[in-house]
Amino acid sequence: MEFAYSLLTIINEMSPYILLGFLIAGFLHVFVKPSTMSRHLSGSGIKPVVKAALFGIPLPLCSCGVLPTAVSLRRQGASKAASTSFLIATPQTGVDSIAATYSLLGLPFALIRPVAALVGAVAGGMAVGRFDKDTETETNSPTPACNSSDNDKKPLSSRIGEAVRYGLVDMVASVGKWLVIGLVVAALITVFVPDSLFLSLSEHPLLAMLAVVAVAVPMYVCATGSIPIAMSLMLKGLSPGIAFVLLMAGPAANFASIMILNRSHGKRATAIYVGSVIATAIAFGLLIDLVLPAKWFALPSGGIAGESCHHSFGIFDTACSILLAALLAYAALRGHTHKHKSETQNTDMTRTYKIDGMACQHCKANVEKSLRALEGVESVEIDLSAGTATVTGTASPEKVAEAINLAGFECPL
Repeated sequence: MEFAYSLLTIINEMSPYILLGFLIAGFLHVFVKPSTMSRHLSGSGIKPVVKAALFGIPLPLCSCGVLPTAVSLRRQGASKAASTSFLIATPQTGVDSIAATYSLLGLPFALIRPVAALVGAVAGGMAVGRFDKDTETETNSPTPACNSSDNDKKPLSSRIGEAVRYGLVDMVASVGKWLVIGLVVAALITVFVPDSLFLSLSEHPLLAMLAVVAVAVPMYVCATGSIPIAMSLMLKGLSPGIAFVLLMAGPAANFASIMILNRSHGKRATAIYVGSVIATAIAFGLLIDLVLPAKWFALPSGGIAGESCHHSFGIFDTACSILLAALLAYAALRGHTHKHKSETQNTDMTRTYKIDGMACQHCKANVEKSLRALEGVESVEIDLSAGTATVTGTASPEKVAEAINLAGFECPL
């Protein structure tokens, strides 16, 4: 009973901000064109690196979903330094996670989080520009963005509807699983983990931060899903700086993204990427604990989940929580129906392809768009959970595999 109440309390605090963030994310997706971004990210020096970080900070993409976007930017003329900066900044933040950070952890956390992402992204991008320069000249030659002007021809009402659909349907499907995991883990920590477990770690902040990094790297959690976990750790006695390390390192430096990045950008760029994420997270964590006033990072209302017995549910917050739960349920049902449809589809013109590295709704959208543009393809069904694409049509397997590779993923035949 205490676990359920703690979970509902956390959800009620976060849901209005999460929904607002999803809506803003949808409008960014529809009204900000990749061609506009790539035009500003070409060339050398610090300017495109800073622009890439600023572009990436508000975008609500996870660490795997940002990889095909960065590959697309590279093909449209962005430098390796700028694309690395984009890769570092984007998964650590997003309008949805910034809003949710404010709701649970307060304004200072919400302000420092994008600043840390900007510093780490610029440092990492400049390091790549200095020590791992572009070696493939063709990647620096801008190519036309596929269907870049199609969206501009749609009426405003249609584009607004598409933005709402993307934010409240596609985005929920993309991060919903990891958000639920984060909420459940947070409630479990709050209720079942004794406070004394973290007291010894708090006496050695640097050691604790390294331990958090060691846990965060193999753990896959999105920027929003990491927030309730960080809050629960603070309620159990860990310092704000240690919790901040989890907020920054968890979403960006996990094994899945590291493996894909190693294949797409090389070992040196990958090492710089991981080093920038970890070093920046620890540096800002130490800054929070040792320099900034502790009262800035006191949890709102003295600890939301920790005082759930005194918490009352407001009508608006409850309505937002119900809406968020309904959207999550719809996303899960939609995914199950989609999977069943893919399994039952079997004709002479249909073939299923295994795709390596596809892990979120944004990955799925990139693959689907690339395959639908291929001559001879009649229909495409993507099973995100299985990592497969079922393609119907006359296109050869080699052409299909090439289209998947162009989207930024690997398709072994």
